[in-house]
Amino acid sequence: MKFLFSLFLIPFLFIQSLSAQSGQVADRIIAVVNDRIILKSEIDNQVNDYIRSAQSQNQRISFSEELWYEVLESVIDEYVLLEKAKIDSITVSDDLVNREMNNRLMQLQQQLGSEQAVEEAFGRSMVQLRADFRDEFRDQMITNQVRLKKIQSISITRPEVISFFNKIPPDSLPTIPEQVSLSQIVIIPPPLADANENARRKAEAIRDSILNHGKSFEEMARLYSTGPAARNGGLLPMIQLGDLVAEYSAAASALEPGQISQVVRTAFGYHVIRLNRRVGDSIETNNIVIAIDENSLDDQFAIKKLEAIRDSVINHGVRFSDLARRHSQDPITAPTGGRLVDPQSQMRLIPINRLDPALYRITLLLENIGDISEPRPFNTGGQINNRAFRIVRLDNIVPEHVANLEQDYDRIESIALEQKRLEALEKWMREIRKEIYVEYKISIPEEFRQS
Repeated sequence: MKFLFSLFLIPFLFIQSLSAQSGQVADRIIAVVNDRIILKSEIDNQVNDYIRSAQSQNQRISFSEELWYEVLESVIDEYVLLEKAKIDSITVSDDLVNREMNNRLMQLQQQLGSEQAVEEAFGRSMVQLRADFRDEFRDQMITNQVRLKKIQSISITRPEVISFFNKIPPDSLPTIPEQVSLSQIVIIPPPLADANENARRKAEAIRDSILNHGKSFEEMARLYSTGPAARNGGLLPMIQLGDLVAEYSAAASALEPGQISQVVRTAFGYHVIRLNRRVGDSIETNNIVIAIDENSLDDQFAIKKLEAIRDSVINHGVRFSDLARRHSQDPITAPTGGRLVDPQSQMRLIPINRLDPALYRITLLLENIGDISEPRPFNTGGQINNRAFRIVRLDNIVPEHVANLEQDYDRIESIALEQKRLEALEKWMREIRKEIYVEYKISIPEEFRQS
């Protein structure tokens, strides 16, 4: 169970490190991995966070001695892997860390509903989250790279898949719910021309009030900025230039301390920036951002463009996938021709009961393979403009059935390969524990201690 738990813990590591900062627990050193120490509070916090994460997914998990020791062993494993990474010279670039951290924050934003909800949950801005937890996130990515290096050479043969399947008792074979394969083309409505102009003019007027009429930058930020730092007078604490969008960092880095920028356009809107100080590649700024009014978007432009694309497929024989690659504005599905995948398994066939409500309603109206929906609005979960429109095509449909090799080979192969890799990783972890110095500072019951 220990290694399975360790893998389950990884997706929550970033969230756990956030909440652990607030824990006030009587502390002691309970284990050492080379020169890395593990505190009792670290394990207590991770156990509590693991339980909360599981309960939020309706899993009945409560505290137990076994769970506590499982978490301890998993944390030791993570530190062992970091030491193994040193030996093997495995590193992760700053660009990759920033990119993956942005993706994880986007996932949190989608789970909690908005950027503001994330900031309220953790009591700090998105910029601060990136700065405060970069090192913890880097460690997580490094351990993932060590695991990947080990398992990427492990494959599985068809006879092994068949053997795995045949070991499942017939009365234990699961019923696979109805599944569908879907593709989409997404168009984001552009701002109306006057909405862009209005936002720009407002930002310029605010800048003029500060420079020429003696208004306080902080006061104007609190009154008019639409950014999350508005309540703090627009203050963005010391942050690396690489963590800021390119337009913002370019404008800010060109300033001298105390200077105020021209109006700067980014994906977030129009900015007025004051540079407070700079230390190396890090800057502290105050920022006023005027977002483009989301209600002033040209919905009809998006709808008409999708209607034309749909007509090209239905009446003129143009391939849906080619048009998706050319026109779709969804960065995830466009490169693959619009193909949607199951967010849990990453497979093309998606159980219909796992479709989000909006996509489920569209799918119910698609009766035959190849049918394409009318343009429908949906929420992209993006940081700025959430509203978009899409057309959806039904690529395939598989009725509910008992799992079998003929219809479900890919899914069964994936499960069998995962089990084979987990077994190999467990064996490997036992071996590399012999290479790394691990010392327990507390008594570990024999049934919980890894040999």
